Amino acid sequence: MEELIEKVNKLPEEPGVYLFKDDAGQVLYVGKAVSLRHRVRSYFQGSQSPKVLALLEKARDLAYIVTANEVEALVLEANLIKAHRPRYNVVLKDDKTYPYIKVTVAEEFPRVLFARRRGKDGARYFGPYTRSGAVYETLRFLRTLFPFRSCKGTVPTRSRPCLNYHIRRCPGPCAGSADPEKYRRGIEALCLFLEGRYSAVKRHLEAEMRTAAERLEFERAAVLRDRLRALEVILARQRVVSAKGEDLDVVALARENEQAVAAVLQVREGRLIAQEQFGLSGVAGQSDAAVLSGFLKQYYSGISASFPREVILPVDLGEEAPAICAYLTERVGKRVRLTVPQRGRKKELLALARKNAAVALAEAEVEVAAGEETLRELAAALALEKLPQRIEGYDASSLQGAAPVVVMVVFKEGRPFKSGYRRFAVAPVGKPDDYGALREALRRRLARAREEEKAIASGQLVPRVAKFWPLPDLVLVDGGPAQAAVARTVLAEFGYDHIPVFGLAKENEWLYRPGETTPVILPRESAALRLLQRVRDEAHRFAVAFHRKRRATGLRSVLEEIKGIGPARRRALLKNFPSLEALKAAGLEELSQVPGMNRKAARAVYEYLQRYCGGEN
Repeated sequence: MEELIEKVNKLPEEPGVYLFKDDAGQVLYVGKAVSLRHRVRSYFQGSQSPKVLALLEKARDLAYIVTANEVEALVLEANLIKAHRPRYNVVLKDDKTYPYIKVTVAEEFPRVLFARRRGKDGARYFGPYTRSGAVYETLRFLRTLFPFRSCKGTVPTRSRPCLNYHIRRCPGPCAGSADPEKYRRGIEALCLFLEGRYSAVKRHLEAEMRTAAERLEFERAAVLRDRLRALEVILARQRVVSAKGEDLDVVALARENEQAVAAVLQVREGRLIAQEQFGLSGVAGQSDAAVLSGFLKQYYSGISASFPREVILPVDLGEEAPAICAYLTERVGKRVRLTVPQRGRKKELLALARKNAAVALAEAEVEVAAGEETLRELAAALALEKLPQRIEGYDASSLQGAAPVVVMVVFKEGRPFKSGYRRFAVAPVGKPDDYGALREALRRRLARAREEEKAIASGQLVPRVAKFWPLPDLVLVDGGPAQAAVARTVLAEFGYDHIPVFGLAKENEWLYRPGETTPVILPRESAALRLLQRVRDEAHRFAVAFHRKRRATGLRSVLEEIKGIGPARRRALLKNFPSLEALKAAGLEELSQVPGMNRKAARAVYEYLQRYCGGEN
């Protein structure tokens, strides 16, 4: 503690971001300040909340980054929270990245895409959304209103346009059929639609329809008329909540114990155009104002379009309000207000948002309770010593022995944990060998887990960024007793034979212990069996998808797993070695001679292939 206080006294009186870390270097908390010294010093003065006391008890180090102003500090704080997901910060609760709609406006003929991450690539991003299905549905509808190309990268050159052109879903730039200016106007109207500027979109379509009619292009005018009608149907369905045509975001919060949900209602031009709910973690011991401040900073730092002119809130944000207002004002280019309504229509909107948050929270609580009950049922049915909080499912896939792959999917607390999924490209042996593929993949997975375990113990690795640690509470393989026996044997090799293993056979949906032909039969309607079926089916889906990709990319998928081998080096290696067998046969000197490779990169490739793609370890 004395060392921390000494560091605090040396902090500059400048705006910036500070990070509390534990003895392993893991970030516990990220905060921003107008004056770093004054803000961080306040943690060690006067009475503190239980949460702050718990933070200080674990904190062993303090780092900071000076910024030009408080707005810059706010953006940096939000980015660091997303990167580290600290235990004591309010964090959007999900292992996935929320989806966006990406418009590649920097291209001559922009594309409109589904995206999981925002990049600094000149594109415009709309979102975040909480349901992938809603994004795909929106994209399908947008193509009917504003046809756009879907081909990857630069526009290909074709003698004839693709099918999308013939069904009026693409203007056909690949065949020279699209006018760049007209295409760009359509994309601009599409962006206006995503911003909720429907009146501007309507004016655009009406103008295009009149122009087409004046030029006697009656077929195009009829198409534009149909699009205009489709837009009017959408407008008729949307609820008008403000006669003044305001642009508002209404944000409310629902909390119960350590769970919280924030709901956002988007009102554009007076119409309610969207509503999303976001689960939050790290809320225990924090005030509603602190929770909302943490949420708003992450939410608004994640969007690049469709900002409101006013944000309606249930409570005043206190000292955080000026920085959030300044940040939004900077992004919008006009003053943005944070208001807490006391009566009237905006108060009613806030009640509606709170109701949506409460419903989402109740559903989340039911889901958590059901998940815990299912895990208890599963533990009892399989006589497990503890609840299988982390289940790993494995599946192998190949085509007559070609391009074999094995995948690992992870379910945490009964739900898919997609950031924990892993893929293993296995060396082909010329004939189908799912047992050998499973054996190799498990050895690679456990070898890396052991390496990470040692790195964590020595303080060289933070557990939160480990890719193969922790170990599972239950291993499930697609198959019967033979497949389960392979998994048990590999676990025993590494000293992990205490981890229970089962195989789930598709034919009768029976479970098998390693090497035992007598099945464990769970009732077909059992929640425990349904959970295991979900794990098995998800592993199969993931394996088939990866196998198709590997068949298409071949050796490239193996090279993608090697640290330090980027796109340029992969291209050079693929040019010099046509197959995995040829690359495995190459010596260190031969690899070093490949253009773009050096001794260090060659050694990384050589050691990886010998260790992980050499069959038996």
